Amino acid sequence: MKIGIVGAGNIGGTLARLFTRSGHEIAIANSRGPETLHELVAELGDKARAATPLEAIAFGEIVVVSVPFGRFRELPPERAERKIVIDTNNYYPQRDGHFEELDSDRATSSELLQEHLKGALVVKAFNAIYWMHLRDRGRPAGDPERIGIPISGDDEEAKRIVAGLIDEIGFEAVDAGTLAEGGRKHQPGTPVYTADLRASELREKLKEKQPA
Repeated sequence: MKIGIVGAGNIGGTLARLFTRSGHEIAIANSRGPETLHELVAELGDKARAATPLEAIAFGEIVVVSVPFGRFRELPPERAERKIVIDTNNYYPQRDGHFEELDSDRATSSELLQEHLKGALVVKAFNAIYWMHLRDRGRPAGDPERIGIPISGDDEEAKRIVAGLIDEIGFEAVDAGTLAEGGRKHQPGTPVYTADLRASELREKLKEKQPA
């Protein structure tokens, strides 16, 4: 599978390593230009290439967005239509500035990304795990200690495909619901955020009433 990754920081870079090890081709971009990614691409091998954000989005059958949330409107939306977009971002007002829609809980950060990338199939995933744990704590299928990764999205087929990728890299996807309902269940401040729960525990925790 071809995967475009926009953002080469802790989560984006870690996913690039995990996906290439699983045999996927990636094009990875950052805000500083492809020429700054030569070292990372050399480490990743011949399944990786450096790209601009537009090139990465155009390349990928799946696109990972892993940029600071406050800059999501810089993403070029032209080539994202009908593509699965994995949103790894979190809203931190102290870093991103204030968004009234989020401060008032009228929307989730993933819904704002979905609105910006019109026609894309946004799935929220990888936002609730520390990047070091994503790097180090994958386990084979069937291991009872396998960590669950909560995912949210409005398209069931897109969630199924993302769940398959999560399984390949050693974790188990747990469906939290839609971008609106589910997204609120695994954003910062929720009980499952960075909790590293086993998949069975995560399913039960996601069923609990969320704090107001």
